[in-house]
Amino acid sequence: MSRPELCVGAVVVHEGALLLVRRARPPAVGKWSVPGGRVERGERLQDAVAREVREETGLEVTVGELAGWVDWIDTEHHFVILDFFARSAGPRGEPHPADDVDRAEWVPITELEDWNLVDGLANFLHCAGVVAE
Repeated sequence: MSRPELCVGAVVVHEGALLLVRRARPPAVGKWSVPGGRVERGERLQDAVAREVREETGLEVTVGELAGWVDWIDTEHHFVILDFFARSAGPRGEPHPADDVDRAEWVPITELEDWNLVDGLANFLHCAGVVAE
């Protein structure tokens, strides 16, 4: 395992739906997560969040406060992920998958339990106040 990598994610909620992407590359292939990825050298965290959302969904967002953080560790990776609340910069657009995702969707928050989420995301969303018990 290499050193931990700094990553960011975007918790984008609009009209009762959460923006999710389905991962097309390891780790977590085929699982749904919030848009996000690695922070590039010299990049500010909020800029990284906006870039990752744009790269993975084609949507522009305004980045807000820190929603929380997660240590994501498996046998080959250690990601420290800082998730930020974000909102659509304009009217809610339709996401178009790109980069390392094969689908991007607005998912009604009431239906999240039916989606194949990455490990720990449902609990994180509950702790961040996005999903009620």
